[in-house]
Amino acid sequence: MRVLVVEDEARYAAGLRDGLEAEGFAVDVARDGVDGLWLAREHTYDAIVLDIMLPGLNGYRVCRALRGEGDWTPILMLTAKEGEWDEVEGLDTGADDYVTKPVSYAVLLARLRALLRREARQRPAVLAAGDLRLDPAVRTVSRAGREIEVTARELAVLEFLLRRAGEAVSKRTILDQVWGDDFEGDPNIVEVYVRRLRNKVDRPFGRESLRTVRGHGYRLVRDDG
Repeated sequence: MRVLVVEDEARYAAGLRDGLEAEGFAVDVARDGVDGLWLAREHTYDAIVLDIMLPGLNGYRVCRALRGEGDWTPILMLTAKEGEWDEVEGLDTGADDYVTKPVSYAVLLARLRALLRREARQRPAVLAAGDLRLDPAVRTVSRAGREIEVTARELAVLEFLLRRAGEAVSKRTILDQVWGDDFEGDPNIVEVYVRRLRNKVDRPFGRESLRTVRGHGYRLVRDDG
């Protein structure tokens, strides 16, 4: 099996290469994100070990670029940073797993082998209603070919409505599915986020995709203008 290691620390990269080669893997090493992305595009790998803090392009951008191109090679993200938001961002860009350095080689190898045992993932289908598109793989929204910047929560609300396109969905259902059924805040938060989405995906384009269903909730409909 062939593995790509993208790691800028020379000694760490060499240690990974030597250890993986001793286990029978063929290993290519890139020392920055630009070279790593180029190698991933030029060759077929069974897995990629990808550091986040890289010169040129960081690991998030490399991962997002590959997923955006339809490359679903298993990616194990590797970083010296700590914190749940680093992990969330890594997984949100399409990584399959995440380990924080320092990590024992035995653990890293076990996580890598676990990825290799999984069936290859398929790229999630792009959700669309007319020319409004949401790509769950890279978490982007666009309309009429123009990318729209949305927050994580706005994206979650829009994704749920797109998956139920054409249906009248109650505010309570949206709240349960997006915020969780244990949410104890103001339920009118749903109205706030729908209004924000209208200001981003409808009004600038002269559209009315997000419709209010009086006394019930909302319906997202196809609107090509």
